[in-house]
Amino acid sequence: MMTELPLDQVRTLLAAVDEGTFEAAARALSVTPSAVSQRIKALEQRTGRVLLLRSKPVRLTESGEVVVRFARQVARLEQDAAAELGLPESGEPARVSVAVNADSLATWFLPALTRIGRTGRVALELHREDEEHTTRLLRQGTVMAAVTATPAPVQGCSVRGLGRMRYRAMASPAFAERWCGGDGAIGALLRAAPVVVFDRRDDLQDRLLRELDPAGTGGGVRHHVPASESFLDAVVAGLGWGLLPELHVAARGVRGQLRDLVPGRAVEVPLYWQQWKLDSPALAELAGEVVRAAAQALGEQGVQGKQRADGA
Repeated sequence: MMTELPLDQVRTLLAAVDEGTFEAAARALSVTPSAVSQRIKALEQRTGRVLLLRSKPVRLTESGEVVVRFARQVARLEQDAAAELGLPESGEPARVSVAVNADSLATWFLPALTRIGRTGRVALELHREDEEHTTRLLRQGTVMAAVTATPAPVQGCSVRGLGRMRYRAMASPAFAERWCGGDGAIGALLRAAPVVVFDRRDDLQDRLLRELDPAGTGGGVRHHVPASESFLDAVVAGLGWGLLPELHVAARGVRGQLRDLVPGRAVEVPLYWQQWKLDSPALAELAGEVVRAAAQALGEQGVQGKQRADGA
């Protein structure tokens, strides 16, 4: 049972994962690398499972992810308990790790961080990841909460809806005239035109192409621009067409420099907030600010306030 796992061994595994190597974990814990190795080996013997792959940096197995998630939850609860008891170490801010997609971070998410950051009670550690993949960091125990496109709760997490990010296919007027000004259906024209994508996992533009031109094959030149600000700048500059968040276009004031290639049609990405089911004041405070910021920026989509949780 998890309650029978020695906490010194569990914390050592967590240190090895966070620091990347046994040597770095040993320095962080003020012990020898041999002690780190022995503790992790003893933990693996106790659980009867390999928890860590001895690579550089070290990598968790699926069983190791379970133990690390447990370790982070214990650490969070210890900090909260110390704060409530007024112990000397409670003066340190509560550390909360969050995974968030780049477009949310570039638009509506920062106001929530700003409000909670002013209190000085919470230190945030952000992990930028595509909304389709942030739940992986929750399962691994890397983060305590995530903005995600996945409504199904990760084991041990609750989930609530935030709203929808709306994207429109846009390009510079010169680009639109050159590539989309001829005869033919817009889907076929866009498929042949250069396109800007975030990275190799970005499927948003392809999703629109499948809807507009389901029988089409192939495609034009693909430019990978893995940063929200630079992505928008690339589209404005005429490098290619791309799906841009309405919020980002409005905030940057570049609507007049762009042409909507498919007027009246938006691609909507539903967003959800998933977090560990912990009675943590810091996590609850952050969740409240995130939900409020999303409601203001994304608008009511009939999901705010509704929560789901798994049966764990």
